[in-house]
Amino acid sequence: MQKLNNYIKQHKFKFVILVFILIAYVLCLPKQLFNNPTATVITSSNNELLGAQIAKDGQWRFPHNDTIPEKFKTCIIQFEDEYFYKHPGFNPFSIFKALKNNLKSGNIKRGGSTITQQVIRLSRKGQKRTYLEKLKELILATRLELRESKDHILSYYSSNAPFGGNVVGLDAASWRYFNRGASDLSWSESATLAVLPNVPSLIYPGKNQDQLLKKRNRLLKKLLDRHILDSLTYELSIAETLPKKPYALPQIAPHLLQKISKTHSGKHLKTTIDVVLQKRINQIVKQHYSQLSQNEIYNAAVLVLDVNTRQVLAYVGNTPTNKTHQKDVDIINKPRSTGSILKPFLFAAMLDAGELLPNTLVADVPTQFGNYNPENYNKTYDGAVSASKALSKSLNVPAVRMLQKFGLNKFHQYLHGLKLKDLKYDTNHYGLSLILGGAESNLWDLCKSYAALSSTLNHFSESSSEYFANEFCEPLFLNSQTLDFGKKTQDKTLFDAASIYLTYESLKEVNRPESDENWEFFDGSKQIAWKTGTSFGFRDAWAIGTTKKHVVGVWVGNADGEGRPGLVGIQAAAPILFEVFDLLPNSEWFAKPFDEMQEVSICKQSGHRASSNCEDTQESFIQLNGLKTKPCPYHILVHLDQTETYQVNASCENLNAIKHKPWFILPPVMAHYYKYKNPFYKTLPKFRSDCIVQENVSIEFIYPNTNNNVFLPKDFDGQTNDLILKIAHSEPENTVYWYMDEMYIGSTTDVHEMAVRPSQGKHMITVIDELGNEIKRAFKVSK
Repeated sequence: MQKLNNYIKQHKFKFVILVFILIAYVLCLPKQLFNNPTATVITSSNNELLGAQIAKDGQWRFPHNDTIPEKFKTCIIQFEDEYFYKHPGFNPFSIFKALKNNLKSGNIKRGGSTITQQVIRLSRKGQKRTYLEKLKELILATRLELRESKDHILSYYSSNAPFGGNVVGLDAASWRYFNRGASDLSWSESATLAVLPNVPSLIYPGKNQDQLLKKRNRLLKKLLDRHILDSLTYELSIAETLPKKPYALPQIAPHLLQKISKTHSGKHLKTTIDVVLQKRINQIVKQHYSQLSQNEIYNAAVLVLDVNTRQVLAYVGNTPTNKTHQKDVDIINKPRSTGSILKPFLFAAMLDAGELLPNTLVADVPTQFGNYNPENYNKTYDGAVSASKALSKSLNVPAVRMLQKFGLNKFHQYLHGLKLKDLKYDTNHYGLSLILGGAESNLWDLCKSYAALSSTLNHFSESSSEYFANEFCEPLFLNSQTLDFGKKTQDKTLFDAASIYLTYESLKEVNRPESDENWEFFDGSKQIAWKTGTSFGFRDAWAIGTTKKHVVGVWVGNADGEGRPGLVGIQAAAPILFEVFDLLPNSEWFAKPFDEMQEVSICKQSGHRASSNCEDTQESFIQLNGLKTKPCPYHILVHLDQTETYQVNASCENLNAIKHKPWFILPPVMAHYYKYKNPFYKTLPKFRSDCIVQENVSIEFIYPNTNNNVFLPKDFDGQTNDLILKIAHSEPENTVYWYMDEMYIGSTTDVHEMAVRPSQGKHMITVIDELGNEIKRAFKVSK
């Protein structure tokens, strides 16, 4: 030690120079050798390539891969650098031979570079091939050997070597030239790729094939001579043909790739996609596209979620249409008019708030709210229909009336709880049309919402009747992502489990497309809660369904918003939905959440909690909040004579002779439409003529509606058609007298309809029955 100190003191300058050289040597190699832009690459959950987006510099250069297949490793070492695992970064014998040949020829004919030196040269792109540059490469190569393992150096080479054209790296080359991953290549294919980086600008598939074939076969012969290949493998290998031209990379999930590249550009990412399912759904969408395009419907999207993991299993963002019809647009996250797809959320919200029971009768009659006049799709009315049936049949008028009763603000709050990001405005902007497509949403958010509801039910049943705080979370599409449902709690997250379950029970009864109309008769048929939607003007067709394990969402339409006849949910979207569900495994139906329910007596006719006047009842489980609903208001106790032909009272009948009988009676307008579809509906009998009664008659206008603005159409002869005035009378056999603007225009009995042809402008209709009951209605006639 003392001698070393003395030596340093005597040779300070030399020592400083030596230390400087050592520091320079240590620091001469950049920490990151390669910073070239790379392609965005996505794979399925089982590592099958789904697609890739070319690097920003126009090169097919996949992200760095540390894994090198053994066949390619053997081929590249035998072809480029036999002593790779023995030298310190350079091979003096190869350098001597190269120097000798180059001096003899007067030009640089042979490089003598090792794989390590080639890695350095690739990292120092653009440098001229001079002896000085070779010296720099040699020094940097030795430094690289000290810093990295041999296999890591080899991975640098395989990931960054040029393979001809705009193909860089082994992974990109194997897909571009052989349409499969590097680990699946044969000996012949591995040998072909091993010889390409030697002169990639001169020889690659599709260019100078004869020279490429000779180089490949020489390498294969070398492998045979070194006993790496047996004779049979060698003969089979040289018999393989060379690829003629590059393949297009797989585009199995192009729109998911587009989505991922926005936030993970240049990365190699494993997704949650089930590649088999994705391919089969791609085929389903392609088949339906060929049919739909004949009706000038060009776009569609499908999303499949796993309820329990919230992983995206399939992501089809559009059809295989053309650029004219915007094939590159990812429809899944685009806002579109919701049509009727929000109706189940209103149904669940009213159940959850205790303002409805599943089969409570709701009015389905002509209705007007200011200037808003909702209509059912089939232009008919049921008078009264159970809320569940109104949902399963997607009746518009009952939905609007339910929303008006429930309250726009309350429903708006529930929708915000679902985290629908396209619901950007307040209730004044949407009005009551909110429930029929007045708002916009996207397939991603809607499927997410259904998955959250289904997961809520599953978690409630699997836990001790508990909820999770973070149930309404974003779905996952990257395999590395994990989901945290949050803490368990006794408090519901948004909807209670019973309301969700009862909503799904109603949605399970939705009539399926014509091809599946007999589905319930097959033992193996899936139980699916599903709903369709059609936007105004036939611009958007929706179908979303859920089982215990999966959610499937489908949108069909035109990306530019053009409407088409026949573009309705049940015809355009539902068939795709059920074909996708046919690919998915069966699952049990949701368990009934008994802890959130109570069994009560329900009136079969009205769906309300049974009152003492309800004779036909059944025991049913309802949500706990449903106990707040009022008993059946439609059953009253009436007093009849012995023949049950007339109503009587003490003024005309002995008390002992009066029969007391419950009677189901609806308000006049509801009854007017209800009796046409329910022939067994009985109106109240009249009082017997000798009875003294205080008449309790009700009259209601059916048409025109309040402050209605009427447009009178013309027939083919140019004549203006009549306006048909209608009323409903609780005792239709009464004669009623009609007046327009205080002028008598006629009377009616039994069927209370009056044809008039009013002039343009404002008018007043007055109706008086024979008992003196009177109603009035103002309306306006416009051209």
